[in-house]
Amino acid sequence: MSARRVLLVGLLAVLTLAGPAAARQKAPSVYTSKLLWATVNICDTKAHPDTVGIRGSMPGSGVRGETMHMRFQLQYYDQKDLEWHNLASTADTGFVPVGKAMFKQRQAGRNFVVPPPSSGAFIMRGAVTFEWRKDGEVVRRARKRTTSKHGPTVGADPAGFSAAKCEVRA
Repeated sequence: MSARRVLLVGLLAVLTLAGPAAARQKAPSVYTSKLLWATVNICDTKAHPDTVGIRGSMPGSGVRGETMHMRFQLQYYDQKDLEWHNLASTADTGFVPVGKAMFKQRQAGRNFVVPPPSSGAFIMRGAVTFEWRKDGEVVRRARKRTTSKHGPTVGADPAGFSAAKCEVRA
């Protein structure tokens, strides 16, 4: 075999092996996707008094047979220990199925009614855990705290509302 032919065969072998690896590296990750977020879309309004709405968005993985699930939890800020804490089980939805992972994106949300404080205010936020599952097994998991400037969010009050936190006043 000539040196030129050996070089050509070697180059083709490298390109054949590098092609799929390069494609895998360039594929967008669900973890860094701009479609992965959580926000407060309702915060103690006239139409929804004493209510905090949390909405999440997750990208599909594009993997056939995978399903997507979200868990919504409401958290409060404790002024004494300066920490965020989960509320009782009534402010935790458990995992909610939101669709097949072949979809580009899925959104879902839940509203939580919070008894108003006797005085002052409660500062609240949401935490959403996202799972992608295949055959009942978790294959990917992410968690986001609520942040602002997401949308459009279905059910927002007022329309277009998106915040990191919510203050429920007496």
